[in-house]
Amino acid sequence: MGLALFAAWLLFPTDRTPKGAYYRVVVAVNRGQPEALFPYVETEAQHAAFTIGDYARKSKARVEQAYPEPDRSKELARINALTVPEPGPGIFAMYAAREGWVNRLRRDLSGVQSVQVDQDRATVETARGTRYPFRRRENGIWGLTLFTARLVEDSEKAARDFAQIDAAAHDYEVAASAK
Repeated sequence: MGLALFAAWLLFPTDRTPKGAYYRVVVAVNRGQPEALFPYVETEAQHAAFTIGDYARKSKARVEQAYPEPDRSKELARINALTVPEPGPGIFAMYAAREGWVNRLRRDLSGVQSVQVDQDRATVETARGTRYPFRRRENGIWGLTLFTARLVEDSEKAARDFAQIDAAAHDYEVAASAK
């Protein structure tokens, strides 16, 4: 048994190939570990997941610092879910659970039929005909691009939300000091 696992590990393609990155996605999905997918999403998606968490923490701190009740409780209830997970992989895992990304992947994953590479972009086509887009990251590892648009959109929204929260907090502080 141990020898078979060692042989399989030796033959497993490197994650510096689209096929190897895809297989690591398959392993993470089959184990039900969305946080293990995180190293195999593209850099922009990873940065967005960290950004969402960072802005959530900044927003929470600003609300706790300056908002009066009942607005404080209302805002904290909205923000708290994003401050609990570990930044980056934890935020990604939360999104994967909430958006059903792992279940979606689980339904469609199958063996690799073909891989097309065009410079820093690649497409892995499965035996079921599903196509998965990948992009080569700066470190040479290939990252799945399926989730990037949503995470980037939400990271930009988190930045806008923080700006509004910070402005409102400033207004609350000015009003409190005028009393």
